[in-house]
Amino acid sequence: MRPQKILDSDMMTGLTKVFRDKGYEGASLKELADSTGLKKASLYHRFPNGKQEMAQSVFDEIDEWVKNRIFFSLRDKSEAPRARIKKALDNIRLLYGGGKETCIFRAFSMDAGMSLFEEQIKNGMEEWIASFTEIGIALHLTAGRAKEIAIQTLVEIQGSLVVAKGLRNTAIFETTLRRIENRYLNQ
Repeated sequence: MRPQKILDSDMMTGLTKVFRDKGYEGASLKELADSTGLKKASLYHRFPNGKQEMAQSVFDEIDEWVKNRIFFSLRDKSEAPRARIKKALDNIRLLYGGGKETCIFRAFSMDAGMSLFEEQIKNGMEEWIASFTEIGIALHLTAGRAKEIAIQTLVEIQGSLVVAKGLRNTAIFETTLRRIENRYLNQ
């Protein structure tokens, strides 16, 4: 068997970039192949079910990253709550390239992508809210207030990504993360 010329990690980076930039519906097979350095036939060899399987793989990889880096940070009781929120927000900065990258929820929540990934998007958002609710409770908020702030946190992160991209000003995203940190740590 010949060794793979394109590493899986490089291939996934390319696929992720196209789906984040174009969304599910807008991503063409040519763009997906070009972004990976593979020919269409080789891409289909790795993903026999086509574009949907590619998108699912991207979604799964990002989901796993978020679970390991953000949700785990928020829930890691071996660290103080203040350190946990800071670590999670630092990982959110990484996930979104300091505000330059589109959220995969947004990229897959339009047109055909929403019908294919609706349940995963819903579950992912619920997990964001649950994780931020837990850190709020750890910081001595009531359960109701912690959930309210967790929802607001998700809205602000998502909204700031859209506005930062639209205005080409990543400082908007950074300011939002600092505001979130202050909200949690100055309760």
